[in-house]
Amino acid sequence: MGVAMNANTKDVSAGLLFIAIAALFALGTQELELGTARKLGPGAFPLMLSGVLGLLGLIILVKGFRNPAAHEMTLPWRGIALIALAPILFGLTVRGLGMVAAIAIVVAVSAYSSRRMSLKLALALIVGLTIFCVLVFHFGLGLPVKLVGSWLGG
Repeated sequence: MGVAMNANTKDVSAGLLFIAIAALFALGTQELELGTARKLGPGAFPLMLSGVLGLLGLIILVKGFRNPAAHEMTLPWRGIALIALAPILFGLTVRGLGMVAAIAIVVAVSAYSSRRMSLKLALALIVGLTIFCVLVFHFGLGLPVKLVGSWLGG
């Protein structure tokens, strides 16, 4: 179930997403020194990029309201909620469950953000992405995260 709007919801959603990401990056630059106009500090460039991204988001958002879709569309709340939930779940479970189980849970939750996901494809994604992430982050980059956490006896 979604909210009906007289707008192009793809443009509105994209614009809002760009603005939210820009705001988060701008907040992340608060602790960095901006410097002066002659000698920019380490926070100046990320702040400028977040400003550009926010401006692009605003332009896309306005375009979405000026050029409504030919038919009413609904926002995919299920997908938005599950994609937003995935990194939170990872953060809450990676220490206790370990990298393997936390990644598998995140991929499973993310996979079902699409209504067209089948069980067979979801299982393939879970296995494939879990193996890929373990190879890259644990073995390739050497991140100090246990493969099996304390909740599972690791």
